[in-house]
Amino acid sequence: MTALRVIIIDDEPLAINVLKNYVEQVSQLELVQTFSNAIDANLFLQENEVDIIFLDINMPILDGLNFLQSLQVAPMIVITTAHEEYALKSFELEVIDYLVKPIPFPRFLKAVNRIISLKQGAANSGHSANEKPSIFVKVDKKKLQKIFIDEIVVVESLKDYIRIKTTSAKYIIHKTLGSFTEELPSDKFLRIHRSYTIAIDKVESIEGNSLEVDGIRYTIGRSYLNEAKSRILNDSIT
Repeated sequence: MTALRVIIIDDEPLAINVLKNYVEQVSQLELVQTFSNAIDANLFLQENEVDIIFLDINMPILDGLNFLQSLQVAPMIVITTAHEEYALKSFELEVIDYLVKPIPFPRFLKAVNRIISLKQGAANSGHSANEKPSIFVKVDKKKLQKIFIDEIVVVESLKDYIRIKTTSAKYIIHKTLGSFTEELPSDKFLRIHRSYTIAIDKVESIEGNSLEVDGIRYTIGRSYLNEAKSRILNDSIT
């Protein structure tokens, strides 16, 4: 997939600098331009195409929501604001995500991964892309590692960290199991224990309250047992 073209619209220079730094850390994003007001951004969009707009709400003359409503064809919009009260209105306008300042990088990355997944899904449905769906995770504090979704086997909780086991490697990242599981396709992955999330299609066998994945047996938590068996067995039938 080619890099997604990005613009940032925000009247706060510090907020722009934070987002610029975040965008530059993701190889699949290309920062095209930044704007301190929506009017200049509107003029730019009349002559140029972009894929993503990171959009502040409270700006002079033309605020972010009115700007969004004025667009005839809107790119993917991610709201970036210090105010939580506009969330409902924003989602009614079909924004992709709503980020509340100060925006931590993991939360920014979650929004970007969602956009990349949507873009890949649209491309695959149109038979215009061969690249498999993927997700970026931050490893070694700075490095962003691309992991193909269909290569993930098991995700294991390590308190404040998780271990991601793929068909070819293992990665340890600073994230909770719950938040990472939410980023994975719910039809392909299943949490079976407070410590484990597994890829449904990688399950090799089920016996009692445990299952086997990649030659290793994992316990299914009591509260997860019924759903896990139902999901895995139904998936194998279909």
